[in-house]
Amino acid sequence: MEDVQRRIDALTSPIRREILWQVWGNELAAGEIAASFALSAPTISSHLRVLKEAGLVTARAQGTFRYYRANHDALRELQPLLATPGDRWEPADALPEIAGTSVSRRTAVVVRADVPASVEDTFRGLTDASLFSRWLGVPVAITNGVLAAEMEWGTNVRGRYVHLIGPHFIHFAWDAADDRTPAPGSELPAYVHLAAGGRRSCTVEVAQLVDDDEQAAFMDVAWGVVLGRLREGIARALRGEGGRRARRPKRSS
Repeated sequence: MEDVQRRIDALTSPIRREILWQVWGNELAAGEIAASFALSAPTISSHLRVLKEAGLVTARAQGTFRYYRANHDALRELQPLLATPGDRWEPADALPEIAGTSVSRRTAVVVRADVPASVEDTFRGLTDASLFSRWLGVPVAITNGVLAAEMEWGTNVRGRYVHLIGPHFIHFAWDAADDRTPAPGSELPAYVHLAAGGRRSCTVEVAQLVDDDEQAAFMDVAWGVVLGRLREGIARALRGEGGRRARRPKRSS
């Protein structure tokens, strides 16, 4: 209980809360964090020390630098204690701003994998056709922002890079092309987030929007295969070796 109280006390400072937002998805050096505030470096160091002692951030030394990252598990454990039940998500109504808007809801499938490569190399592995081909195990072509690949079991994949914010974010829209879907128009959006992990490692998280349970079941497997191959093959691909030995592709009739 003492640890919980220490963590709650650490969150009373708006500066420390803002630091946690900054290091939630990124590992940042103390100097990078300090540059975001109009405060002295010793003051930021003091805040970082409080967060570390409370277990809300982890610290890693590399040379003369110290890098910080949010402790996701500790913060998630606190959420039930911090949230105000019943009123946080109570929607406001009769607001004039919403009169001219339309709303729809979709489900997201979230798939995550730890990859033994830096964020920069992993981002390149997801956007460079030659490197993509090596770890995926089948030829990948990228022309004018459009990706095309045929998996070894015959599925043709087509997708568009909608937004690239390197090296941390990819907005991708894709579909499986066949006789029933010969042209784009029904692509489903996917959002790929890359966050630095330990030394030369990163976490890749894909949020894939779907319309129904059938699509969700398909995407569970599809993205599981893609991230599994990325995790297994990216290191070999970066060395110029094939990530996987693909079976001879079977063309659909």
